[in-house]
Amino acid sequence: MKTFSTLAALAAATTAFALPEKRADLPAITVKGNAFFSGTSRFYMRGVDYQPGGSSNLIDPIADVKTCTRDIAKFKELGVNTIRIYTVDNTANHDACMKLLADNGIYLVLDVNTPLFSLRRDKPLISYNSAYLQNIFATMDAFAGYSNTLAFFSGNEVINDGNTTSAAPYVKAVTRDMRSYLSKRNLRQIPVGYSAADVSESRVEMANYMNCGPDDERSDFFAFNDYSWCDPSTFTTSGWDQKVKAFTGYGIPIFLSEFGCITNTRQWNEIASLFSSDMTAVYSGGLAYEYSEEDNKYGLLTINSDGTLTEKPDFGVLKAKFKATPNSSGDGGYNSTGGSSSCPPRSKTWDVDGDSLPPMPKAAAAYLTAGAGKGVGLKVTVGSQDGAGENVVGGQSEGISAGSDSTGASGSKTTNTTKKNDSSSLQGSSQAPMILGAIVCSVTFFMML
Repeated sequence: MKTFSTLAALAAATTAFALPEKRADLPAITVKGNAFFSGTSRFYMRGVDYQPGGSSNLIDPIADVKTCTRDIAKFKELGVNTIRIYTVDNTANHDACMKLLADNGIYLVLDVNTPLFSLRRDKPLISYNSAYLQNIFATMDAFAGYSNTLAFFSGNEVINDGNTTSAAPYVKAVTRDMRSYLSKRNLRQIPVGYSAADVSESRVEMANYMNCGPDDERSDFFAFNDYSWCDPSTFTTSGWDQKVKAFTGYGIPIFLSEFGCITNTRQWNEIASLFSSDMTAVYSGGLAYEYSEEDNKYGLLTINSDGTLTEKPDFGVLKAKFKATPNSSGDGGYNSTGGSSSCPPRSKTWDVDGDSLPPMPKAAAAYLTAGAGKGVGLKVTVGSQDGAGENVVGGQSEGISAGSDSTGASGSKTTNTTKKNDSSSLQGSSQAPMILGAIVCSVTFFMML
């Protein structure tokens, strides 16, 4: 038997391999009226969308210390304070990378869906089930403890044209369920909202719908992916002035979850408007699309086969524009009182009537008191989307058919004439967190001595 002193010596010898603290020390971002705040100061997202690998090699970029260390240095150089990640492995350890992000003043906006566990716009009723909710609740559990988790997205572009608005009640139900899970589980009330496609026929209707009805069913914010400013352009030429006008008086924060049209050479002149008094009474910044070059050619830099990085011209231009553009002074003219919207009436382009939502699946209600348990992760090949989702619980899959991304998974991308293609958040495999795995093995080995 080992003596206490021997065990203490072994423990001391492994101090250098101790896992990092889980709690990041950035102040949590809160919602006041239609704006985000860090303490008493207005907070604007100056961010970038981040999913290296795209659809061809889907990985969790903050489960690998080497990858995130390399990329965080570039985030710092670029001058961003927020990143958006579309897919993570909810079974992986994220402590080290979340701490590195916090140490560099960077927050995370996280999509909780994965390609196999998400709403389908063509089958919203079937894909809204307890297995789906269990997995997204498990993702929330994995990230709720980090103070630099800024917000959760309940979905991305589920409604992508004028014919898919009937899925809106399910998007809103998921948002409601996520907010309820945070509350019932006594977790930090991290803002929850939706990332919408910029569909002209229903843009305002969707925003109002997500902010109408009872308080416990409304979103904490609304975001949309906007590629309508294509350089050379201006605040008025792009039509951004009309969008500000349409959302003036809106009661919850709005920000751009993606922007950066590549129809012509990107000059990033929209940055000057986004953080000026032209827009800050309504908008709280935005996230440039996207960090790394994928098949859609929107990348700011290229990740080479050996893991090194090569900056594209876009990177230096965006960096310069961020640096040259201060935030609007004071509180930016935000709407301090906030408030709900009126639900949009049914019309030819809005196929929803009132604010009635589908009830949470009965089996999922148990997670509000007992917790979600273990997540499914990214290595599974079957999912919850085809309706037999009650059989996928706590990371165990039982022969459920996987849904197809092309049918409208909420992590998928859609296309239009000025937008990127379906590449940021599609199917793939997770990347093993090799460094953290080695550390855990080392600690486990010494504990067994």
